[in-house]
Amino acid sequence: MSLRKTLYAGAFVGSMFAFGSQAHAACGEVSITEMDWDSARVVTAVSKFILEQGYGCKLTIVPSASTPALASVSETGEPDILTEIWTNAAPAYEPLIKDKKIEELTEVLSDGGVEGWWIPNYLLEKHPELATIDGIIKNPELVGGRFHNCPVGWTCQVVNTNMALGAKLKENGIENFIHGSGETLAASIGSAFAAKEPWFGYYWAPTSILGKYPMTLVDLGEHNAEGHTCNSKEGCATPFVGAYPKSIVTTVVSTSFGEAHPDIKELMSKVSFTNEQMGSVLAWKEDNKASADEAAAHFLTTYSDVWKNWLNEDASKKLCALFNL
Repeated sequence: MSLRKTLYAGAFVGSMFAFGSQAHAACGEVSITEMDWDSARVVTAVSKFILEQGYGCKLTIVPSASTPALASVSETGEPDILTEIWTNAAPAYEPLIKDKKIEELTEVLSDGGVEGWWIPNYLLEKHPELATIDGIIKNPELVGGRFHNCPVGWTCQVVNTNMALGAKLKENGIENFIHGSGETLAASIGSAFAAKEPWFGYYWAPTSILGKYPMTLVDLGEHNAEGHTCNSKEGCATPFVGAYPKSIVTTVVSTSFGEAHPDIKELMSKVSFTNEQMGSVLAWKEDNKASADEAAAHFLTTYSDVWKNWLNEDASKKLCALFNL
């Protein structure tokens, strides 16, 4: 463990003990999801710290994922707070909103979940014509003659393969290279950046990879819902080239909890991260082999100008004193 990581962990855990005696009285017990991917774990860890140390809540962490969490709140009214729901992949979301079982508070990833085809910024700076898919097709040698696709079994591999057919990548000298795993896809980006070599392929944000390696989305044209639906199916008859849809990523509360806790509802309506902020935190987490709590401590010490604006006056006084702000 690095010295820097040790200091973050020590400060974070120490504050939990120092302020533990004053917690739990004002807010009561609160259940909050911890979804099973890194950005969601960070969102939950940051929220937990603020709720406990600023608002006096006693948190119960509920490991989950979008679909089971929504099913649980539909049937039981709990968990109270559901962080980082990727609404495009949650068919039950809109019906629960309509039935007033949950209330949407904010887009917790303010830029949304972003998927697409990317090139390194250093490549774009040298060859601005690569900003569009037409420019890439006309200059296949500038991207190394290869498109880096997702592994077999990932939905994006099907979508990308159909779009590659629609764009006639093969006919224009660009190989559709399907990676064996997510690890090799990520490693190909790191290798390209280390050698400042061409790279062109699929990735998504926020992730630690795009937090470490500055990339730009290639302009694939307008999103077309019907075309994207076809691209999502094996053997799409009319492959379409167009932008991926933006994924709306939200925090919601059960309606009953929101009505009973307006101060917590107001707080969680402000807890939001840009993809740049989250990508930077995830990159730090990976580089330091850190836990979600340690990554939350890194966020809280690095982005105080962001989270101070989330708090009510009383919580602001407590946390600003804690961080000597």
